[in-house]
Amino acid sequence: MGKTVRWGQFEWDEEKSELNKKIHGLDLKEATEAFKDPDRTIAINEAHSQEEQRFYLMGLVQGRVATIRFTYRGNIVRLIGAGYWRKGRKIYEKEKKHRSK
Repeated sequence: MGKTVRWGQFEWDEEKSELNKKIHGLDLKEATEAFKDPDRTIAINEAHSQEEQRFYLMGLVQGRVATIRFTYRGNIVRLIGAGYWRKGRKIYEKEKKHRSK
């Protein structure tokens, strides 16, 4: 495991952030932008919540819908991964449309 970076209420593993940027085009510091989106949507990540509860957040990052995987560790939001995935975009758009009715 690499160096933990803390930025405000967020933290992440720096090596994981760099790898995430190479694979998914989004580093974890950039991903924090999605938490500011007033239309963000949060869902429980059932598949990876055995030891600690994990979540997905779908929100805008630089004008595109990103999906952020995260957990809470005390008062800190621990970012696990992020990317621009079709499934997350579909969920985001569906929820946003549902709220605007």
